[in-house]
Amino acid sequence: MFQIDVVAVRPLPKRHLALTFEDGLQATLNLDRIIKAYTGVFAPLLDESYFKQVRLEKELGTVSWPNGADLCPDVLYSLASGKPRLAEDEMNLA
Repeated sequence: MFQIDVVAVRPLPKRHLALTFEDGLQATLNLDRIIKAYTGVFAPLLDESYFKQVRLEKELGTVSWPNGADLCPDVLYSLASGKPRLAEDEMNLA
């Protein structure tokens, strides 16, 4: 896969994130669509005050929380754009 980085993030109520991607796409995502079970490293995200501690990880091009929980930027972009992210080789076959 190739990655389009997240360049801005803002937490919203009820586990929503307002995201901006490097290509200018802006979207609001409900993390309940991505995280099916808030267990393990994702369990603290159920606490609204902890969820608000989300931060931009510029080196990874994505978002994370203080405990190391992070999300794949390709998954975020795919959900935000409604388009699956394909590897360059896969696009040549399509």
